[in-house]
Amino acid sequence: MPTTGIELDRLWLRSLRSIDLSIHTLLDPLRLLLSVPQAGWRLARWRPQVIFSTGGYLSIPVLLAAALLRIPTLVWEGNSVAGRSVRATARLAGALAVSFAETCEQLPGRCFVTGTPIRSFAGLDGGSARAALGLPADTPVILVFGGSQAVRRLNDAVAAALPELLARACVVHVCGETGYGEALRRREALPPEQRPRYRPFPFIDREMAAALVAADLVVGRAGSSTLAETAALGRPIVIVPYPHASGHQLANARLLAEAGAALVVADEDFDAAALRRAAGLLDEPAALARMQAAARSLGRPGAAAAVAELALAMAERRPLPSPERIDQLSRVGA
Repeated sequence: MPTTGIELDRLWLRSLRSIDLSIHTLLDPLRLLLSVPQAGWRLARWRPQVIFSTGGYLSIPVLLAAALLRIPTLVWEGNSVAGRSVRATARLAGALAVSFAETCEQLPGRCFVTGTPIRSFAGLDGGSARAALGLPADTPVILVFGGSQAVRRLNDAVAAALPELLARACVVHVCGETGYGEALRRREALPPEQRPRYRPFPFIDREMAAALVAADLVVGRAGSSTLAETAALGRPIVIVPYPHASGHQLANARLLAEAGAALVVADEDFDAAALRRAAGLLDEPAALARMQAAARSLGRPGAAAAVAELALAMAERRPLPSPERIDQLSRVGA
C-alpha cells in the first residue's frame, strides 16, 4: 500500500522527536558541566555551613561544586533502593542518611540509618482523631489513599466493595480531585445510617495526621513517607506498590512485608475482592496485633531529630555522632 501524505507527516514528526531526544541526551553531560561553575558561584556567594541533599539530577552539580569548595554535605535517601543521583554523588558526601539499613550496603562512605522524617502526631489519640474527622468512636476505621499517583485503581476497588466495607468499618477515602465528585454521589446514595461511616476527601493535608491515628488498617502505596508514618504509629498496612516507580515502591514494600508489618498486593491484582480480603484483617485481632508490633519495631519517629543531629554536627565541624547514637535518636526522638 502506498504511503500517504499523512503517514509521511507522522514519520517526519517521529523522526524529529527522535532527533530531539538524541540532542537532549548529548546535551545533558554538557549542561551538567556548565552547571558546576554556576553552582560554585552561588555557593561562594551564599557560604552555607552545610548542604543537605535528597538527591535528584539537579543535586549533582551542587554537590560537585560543594566538594571543590570543601563545603560539608549530607545526602539523604528515602527509598530502600538508592536512586541514580544518590549513587553517583555518594562519594562526594561527608555523610549519608538513609531510611532503610539495607540501603547502606549499596552506598560507599559513612552511612547512618535515620529513617524518614515525618509529621508530628503529638496531642492526638484515637478518640480525638476520630472526633476531628466526624467518625463514630466505637467503629473500626479503614484508611485508603494512593498518594499523588494513580489513585484510580484504589478508587475503583473502594467503589465496588463499599457496601461490604461499611458493614464492618468506617472508610476514610482519599480519592483525588478527579474521583471526588463520584465519591460524593456514592456517599449520597448510601442509606442514611451508613453515610457518616464514609468520609471521602479529594486530598488530605491537615487531616492526614488524624486519619492515620484513627485508622485500624491502612491501604495505600509504598512511598517512603507513607511507610515511615504507618510504622511509627504501629499501623498495619496493605501495600499496593505503584508499578511505575522504577521498582522503588516494591522494594520498600517487601522490607515491611518481610518484617511482618504489611501485606503486599500487586497493582494489577488489586480489586474489590482484594480490598474485601484486606478488610477481613479487622476480624483477626491476633493477626492485627502481630502486624502492629512488627510495624512499631520498624518505626523511627525521631528521624527528623537524627537527620538534624548529623547536619548540625557537620555545620559546626564537630565529629559525627556514632551510628548507635543516631539509631537511638531516630527511634525515640530528641
